[in-house]
Amino acid sequence: MTTTARLLRLLSLLQTRRDWPGTVLADRLEITPRTVRRDVDRLRGLGYSIRATMGPDGGYRLDASDELPPLLFDDDQVVAITVALQAATATGAGIEEAAVRALTTMRQVMPSRLRNRLDSLQFTAMPGEIMELVAPDVLIAVSTAIRAREVLRFDYAGVVPTTELRPPRRVEPLHLVVSRGRWLLVAWDLDRDDWRFFRVDRITPRTPTGPRFSPRQVPGGDVREFVAARAKGSQSVNAWPVRGTVILHLPASAVIPFAGDGTVEDLGPDRCSLELGSWSWGGLAASFGRFEADMEVVGPPKLAAAFGELAARYGRV
Repeated sequence: MTTTARLLRLLSLLQTRRDWPGTVLADRLEITPRTVRRDVDRLRGLGYSIRATMGPDGGYRLDASDELPPLLFDDDQVVAITVALQAATATGAGIEEAAVRALTTMRQVMPSRLRNRLDSLQFTAMPGEIMELVAPDVLIAVSTAIRAREVLRFDYAGVVPTTELRPPRRVEPLHLVVSRGRWLLVAWDLDRDDWRFFRVDRITPRTPTGPRFSPRQVPGGDVREFVAARAKGSQSVNAWPVRGTVILHLPASAVIPFAGDGTVEDLGPDRCSLELGSWSWGGLAASFGRFEADMEVVGPPKLAAAFGELAARYGRV
């Protein structure tokens, strides 16, 4: 191997485990221990922090560096990074331009076999209903507080602008979540003594942060399930609080594309049953009404009553 090829091979080996005895590295690279020492010094000169380990075998460990050195990825890692960079334009994290530049840089140095694979993997990441982009420094500040388990203090902009001076919010930050196109902070609100979700684009962090805390566990123990449950109007269980079924005078093929997480059963060329869930009986009745078709209520009785109340309310408009 050339010196360059040998250095890349050595770096690849050092990245796969924490400690490598010098004799094992020499055997794997088919070189002498003295050449291993010289190659390690060359990698150190490129910015890699490689520490000599003590012991009967003596060896080397790759540690974190003070500065970002050149990185070495395998094929699967390159594909994963490239897909993530393509999807970055939909995150609302204010890193779109940087993601495009990073993707261009990686593509320029890719071997042709990888470039061909990635060129065939083209997709468009659709952004959700993001009202405002989130500044990267805000994401970093919130993430740092989460990692350090420190109370986060911040000003929070409401939906309606106000000139009223309000004290900063104080929360125990647990997790950052992207849900329905928005960055959300899941946190325990110290002033309200309850779990709260905060839109990160409305957060202005205060410094310094507060004291350290022991993280609480969200109800149910799973952050994704907890966020999904709250989005459905449930406190902890990822399921709609109410469910009901109707028979729609429409073919199943016309209903399925708009049924969401509902269940459609084909009952013939012009009829189908549809089961949906919602946060309330009135909301459920309104959900069925969007199909603009004749229907029959299968159940439960509370759904039929909700249709009557909804009809009366609309009749007063």
